[in-house]
Amino acid sequence: MDNLTPRKIVEELDKYIVGQNKAKKAVSIALRNRWRRQKLTVDLRDEVLPKNIIMIGPTGVGKTEIARRLAKLSAAPFIKVEASKFTEVGYVGRDVESMIRDLTELAINMVKEEHFEKIQEKARLMAEEKLLDTLLPPLRQSKSSPANAEEKQKQSETREKLREKLKDGKFENKYVDIDVKEKVMPFGVISNMGMDDLEMNIKEILGNFLPEKQKKKKMKVPDALTQFTKEEAGKLIDMEKVTKEAIQRTEQTGIVFIDEIDKIASKGQSHGPDVSREGVQRDLLPIVEGTTVTTKHGPVKTDHVLFIAAGAFHVSKPSDLIPELQGRFPIRVELDALGKDEFIRILTEPSNALIKQYVALMNTESIELDFIDDSIVEIAEIAATVNERTENIGARRLHTVMEKLLEDISFDAPELAPAKIRIDCNMVREKLSEIVKNEDLSRYIL
Repeated sequence: MDNLTPRKIVEELDKYIVGQNKAKKAVSIALRNRWRRQKLTVDLRDEVLPKNIIMIGPTGVGKTEIARRLAKLSAAPFIKVEASKFTEVGYVGRDVESMIRDLTELAINMVKEEHFEKIQEKARLMAEEKLLDTLLPPLRQSKSSPANAEEKQKQSETREKLREKLKDGKFENKYVDIDVKEKVMPFGVISNMGMDDLEMNIKEILGNFLPEKQKKKKMKVPDALTQFTKEEAGKLIDMEKVTKEAIQRTEQTGIVFIDEIDKIASKGQSHGPDVSREGVQRDLLPIVEGTTVTTKHGPVKTDHVLFIAAGAFHVSKPSDLIPELQGRFPIRVELDALGKDEFIRILTEPSNALIKQYVALMNTESIELDFIDDSIVEIAEIAATVNERTENIGARRLHTVMEKLLEDISFDAPELAPAKIRIDCNMVREKLSEIVKNEDLSRYIL
């Protein structure tokens, strides 16, 4: 994070997202402020609260992608949730606190993975010894018949030969019987949505009282080595330390992206589903403002978790959210609708550009696609035209147009290979012009 300045954050986002500079600027400042906050004195650090962001813009313009890429850049615990999936407390469904429980779980897995990387070499060496013991059991000896020096020497030499063969990959297709431990549950627990942790907690509580059952399992040698490595790593990793670090990381750097927030905005009515929508908003208030959520790993404070909300607001508008919740998202960013020029850039510029994806996919079948410049312009124009005439679904329209254009090539690829296919403006028109002209067809096909 030391070198991740707002300008560099925007540059990284530019590799994957076209345009939307206002939104990129806002999120880059929010992310940098998290780093700045860590540099403050303890007293002042607690006073600096995250400036939550609400992104407003039509579907398919890059709202979700911005948040997703931001989380990858910061290597922070990040979770994306759909606001429409939650119900207020007392109703059947997911309660809003579950997003913090999920975020904590994700942070624990992240920290556990990091700790595993550190001790992987040691765990692998221990696993290797365990596997060699399975392949070549130690000499049986007792007080009455101890193993002599010659037998020990022979055993040691054989073990080293096996070790060399194991390292050279000569046991790749060999099978070995290993003991796998598993806890036997005498019954199952039927859990409903909103009771996410119930089954897990009961299993964990009862797990200490239930005997572990040893089960013989036949595995390939590489798989057995992986299994032993996991077991040895589990013994080396201090889960108490992992949990503590993960909770701290969740509290200090966690990011929650709440998508479709416009779906819980009510339009001034106070009956029917709108009552529940307002209930979800009220339940969100304390979490966004700062509260303590109880998780199975311990209490987690949300005071410094960054919340980024996003919504198309086609039917409702941000002012339809309850005033208290609006106040919890002080930074508002409007994202621009995308047109032909942006579509041309989306098709070609980003690191994961659609044209690059399709060329790579067809290469696996020995088909070389050659997109002429005028074909890309034509694809962008068709996508923009269909968006104007029917529903505007932004850059997602490019996926449907590209799929329709390359449908026959994709289907016939195994029989055509090897081949070089030139895609020009005429081919694009031939494949798509009829659908574009017929508005009813384009409504259903594109």
